[in-house]
Formats: sequence, C-alpha cells, structure tokens
Amino acid sequence: QVQLVESGGGLVQPGGSLRLSCAASGSIASIYGMGWYRQVPGKQRELVAAIAARGPTNYSDFAKGRFTISRDNTNNTVYLQMNNLKPEDTAVYYCNADVAITSGPTDDYWGQGIQVTVSS
Repeated sequence: QVQLVESGGGLVQPGGSLRLSCAASGSIASIYGMGWYRQVPGKQRELVAAIAARGPTNYSDFAKGRFTISRDNTNNTVYLQMNNLKPEDTAVYYCNADVAITSGPTDDYWGQGIQVTVSS
C-alpha cells in the first residue's frame, strides 16, 4: 500500500558528500514523522536523523554538524544531506515514515535500504 524508495547512495571518499532521497508513494493520506536510520553488519539499526511533519528535527550525536535532514511534503520525500563523510559512516541507510493510508490506519514503513560506502 505504501512504498518508500531510497536513492543517492554509493561510494564516496572520506570528506566527501552524498545526498540521500526517499520518496513515498501509494495510498497516502498523511505522512507524519520521517527519518533515516543506518545499520552495519552485526549491529543494531540506529537512528541517524528524524523530522516531524511540521519540521522539528532530531539528530544522533554523530550526525550533528555534518548531516542535515529535510523534507518536501508536497512530493512526500525526505532527504539526508551528508557532508564530511567518514569511513565509520559506511552502512546501509534506511528510510522510515509514519504514514496514514487512505481509509486505513497509521503504520510504520521502511525502505529497502541503500548502501553508503566511505573509502579511499
């Protein structure tokens, strides 16, 4: 009913930048909170940044000052601008959204994940 599709990942050198995008589509009535998480093998998925429907944001400590989350409510899209990337930022990044579907409940949705690799 709802699909989240991420794009913008890839390989970047340390100190470089990437911009991730996540577009939501389907039977969407409203989108509330949206966010980005990341996961490396053997570790739990962790929050990178989140943004509420009206704009308040929340960042994990490692993301503060380097990453910026934003959203385009008209196009149901959330972005993550990542600057000054470090090798430890290497992970699979997942988009998350709380979505109310038309004539249905609000539920939590995830994208399929996109690889970000920071390496020289």
